Amino acid sequence: MRLPAILSVALAIGASSAGAGQSPAAVGATQVDSVSPALADARALVDRGKPAEALDRLTALDQADPRVQLLTGVALYHADRRPESIAVLEQARPALPEGSIERREAEQVLGLSLFLENRFADAIPWLERTRAAVPDNLEVNFTLGQAYIQARDAAGARAALAKAFGVAADSTAAHVVAAQLMIRLQMESLAEAELERALARDPRTPRANYLLGQIALFRGQLEAAAERSTRELALNPSDAMAAYQLGDALLRQNRGDEAIAALQRSLWLNPFYSGPYILLGRAYMKKEQPATAEGMLRRAIDYDPNNRAAHYLLAQLLQQLGRAEEAKAQFAIAERLSTRGGE
Repeated sequence: MRLPAILSVALAIGASSAGAGQSPAAVGATQVDSVSPALADARALVDRGKPAEALDRLTALDQADPRVQLLTGVALYHADRRPESIAVLEQARPALPEGSIERREAEQVLGLSLFLENRFADAIPWLERTRAAVPDNLEVNFTLGQAYIQARDAAGARAALAKAFGVAADSTAAHVVAAQLMIRLQMESLAEAELERALARDPRTPRANYLLGQIALFRGQLEAAAERSTRELALNPSDAMAAYQLGDALLRQNRGDEAIAALQRSLWLNPFYSGPYILLGRAYMKKEQPATAEGMLRRAIDYDPNNRAAHYLLAQLLQQLGRAEEAKAQFAIAERLSTRGGE
């Protein structure tokens, strides 16, 4: 699993007071002893992406030394051995001086490790302490916002994400931003409540109706999806994604001509997105206009060669047209993309 990028950013906590160019380990080593150079070497290995080698070096040091425990926990985090990292850092943290860079680093890496282990409620206090030290760090706020969503704390998520996206925490925009991330994390009920709050405050809130339409479409509530998408387009007729979503909802209701009109508008606004071409391919297949359908599907493939659905639909169309060899080639591409996990 890819580790969050905030580690390298937030380790700068207190760097201005610690001294330019000094690592947290070097700054925190208040004693000049034989352990300090070994810690510096291990830190350098971690920084170079070699946490396993760093751990080998650290095993030779005094495991009761909280400085050694801290760096061991950091190295374990980078080695994707997060449960071990958590155990070591929970032991090391209380022994590190309150307010020190080392203690802040322990709290940050502890929060990240707990977050990546899906222990979101446990991660939040440590991520909050990190945010207190670097309140304007975007990635700290973004990670904290996700943790609050997973813990189903909408207010906490909204406050953190508002900071990450540069909007006021009490604004309708904050509700929409939080809802967008909630949908991405499959928390649709939380998102729906956020969006309804936004629209209750301002019925013209941008993107709120679009996202409610997205939720409705996911649930198979096609009339609601079409209605919400139409409302969004009334506020912003140039919203290509709202037009695409409307076309999708209409096509699923077998309202082909209306769907084609919405999808064509979407393409006029954004001709480089493959989704509307694929849906238009389906629509024209239903209308028994194979030449137009083929043109749409081939255009989708031009813009998105790895789109499995476009290749598969084109293969079906070619098969219906009796073009067996071409159909076979497209089926083979679709199968290959399916094996690779392509869309």
